[in-house]
Amino acid sequence: MTAPDHRQGGKGGQVASGQSGVGNLALRVASSVVLAPIVLFCAYIGGWPFIVLCAAGAGGILWEWTNLVTGRADVRILAPGLAALLAAMVFTGLDYPGSAVGAIAVGALIAGAAGAVGVSRLPGAAPLSAGLWAAGGVLYAGAAFCGPALVRRDGEWGFTALLFLFATVWMTDIFAFGAGRAIGGPRLWPGVSPNKTWAGAVGGLGGGLAGAVAVAYASGIGALAQAAVMGLVLSVLAQAGDLFESAVKRHFGTKDTSHLIPGHGGLMDRLDGFLVAALAALVIGVLRQGTDTPARGFLLW
Repeated sequence: MTAPDHRQGGKGGQVASGQSGVGNLALRVASSVVLAPIVLFCAYIGGWPFIVLCAAGAGGILWEWTNLVTGRADVRILAPGLAALLAAMVFTGLDYPGSAVGAIAVGALIAGAAGAVGVSRLPGAAPLSAGLWAAGGVLYAGAAFCGPALVRRDGEWGFTALLFLFATVWMTDIFAFGAGRAIGGPRLWPGVSPNKTWAGAVGGLGGGLAGAVAVAYASGIGALAQAAVMGLVLSVLAQAGDLFESAVKRHFGTKDTSHLIPGHGGLMDRLDGFLVAALAALVIGVLRQGTDTPARGFLLW
């Protein structure tokens, strides 16, 4: 979740150079070295430690989103959103995944209603627009929680599925970063993320495919062709999630969503691609195997 992206200047969109670039890279590496083992250890343990970790991350994302769209920590949005995340955490721990999703939906409705009568950061914004932004924050944070937390519920395949997701998303970011800086070339979507390149996007696809196949092979899953296809799909979705978050930040004229992670920015900046990929994995798994074994449905074809 903390691997670098392929923008030449990282998430800030500035070309890294000289001492500042070296210093920022050192911060990014140090943060990754500290955070990645914690995430992997909690994922391995599963149960309440991982559920609480997911809820904490989702709460941070909601706080960042609320600050982004309202200009402050608006309690009218944070209160129902955090209450929904807390309820989803408890329901997940007690093995009621449907109730967890329902809690997020109710929280989004309440936050949307509060946002519609609140003050938007955008001057003259219509109440409907403000309400949609408020509800969207709860849904976005809810996706960040439900994707990994509900996938991990699968006792047999949950951890392997998370490793598959981590490897795919991290390798997408690493390869995209390397290809974007080494090759450069035409920009992917200058109006949203000026420093993203087509070379980086293609490199990211190759990295995502490699990460997915490596985990599938090491885990003895077999069906490597299917794993490769899934890796490509998740890599595309992860990069789309990154672009979506960039578009939101550009809409509100913000460089980073916060400075919670040294060298990386905020939680939204680092988890944008992962949360989309994890949510997609959950949906695929539930459609194929139901809510009890979503990781099996996602991994085994």
